[in-house]
Amino acid sequence: MESQFLNVLTITAIVLLVAVTGGVGYLTLADWRDRRRFEQENREVRRSTAPKRK
Repeated sequence: MESQFLNVLTITAIVLLVAVTGGVGYLTLADWRDRRRFEQENREVRRSTAPKRK
């Protein structure tokens, strides 16, 4: 009985660890993508508002 409980507890811990790791990976990727998009938009705005050289 105790062995079965420990097996369920171990499997639950592994599933939660994988879920949390996946969530952190997803949030990191989303933040990187958003930051890259924001920087690209800023570059385009700076390029379009820069004074024209003659």
